[in-house]
Amino acid sequence: MRALVVYESPFGNTHCIAEAIGRGLADTVEVDVVGVHAAPGLEGVDLLVVGGPTQVHTLSTPRARAETPERAADARRGLRLDDDAGGIGIREWLDALPPFTGMAASFDTRTDIPRILSGAAAGHLDHRLAGHGLRPVITPMSFLVDTHNDLEHTELDRARAWGALLGCTARATAAVDALSAH
Repeated sequence: MRALVVYESPFGNTHCIAEAIGRGLADTVEVDVVGVHAAPGLEGVDLLVVGGPTQVHTLSTPRARAETPERAADARRGLRLDDDAGGIGIREWLDALPPFTGMAASFDTRTDIPRILSGAAAGHLDHRLAGHGLRPVITPMSFLVDTHNDLEHTELDRARAWGALLGCTARATAAVDALSAH
């Protein structure tokens, strides 16, 4: 089974989470983790995992991404652009995908405040993935950053554990599907 983790990460948090998810997945499946601007085609992919930051309750927009370097340049914010920042966003990448069948999962990063105030991009991602014919196999997951834009201290461990659970769930789902086909 092959998994592809595709992420959008302006300041590095989602990138770190994606790598941790990939480490968890690697326990049970072959996995590649790539930034959205370098995402390959989906040939041979059985499980597509997509993640991005929550911005204004949803996925980033081209306008928000255009403002990212300006936000990072403001020394008071203490932000650093991720090496993979810039270019196409997850929203546009998903919109350009051809119909594709397979399993999917989504995650986001968001500020550690009540979800009603922050929103969560993962639910929007899950909906878009399903719209492309992919079948979500696990509940979307949010990973939290503090108000200074630093990952909360347990989030990398949580991401790795979620990746491991996702890999096991995808393998079990594929096994059940194979038995049902007979």
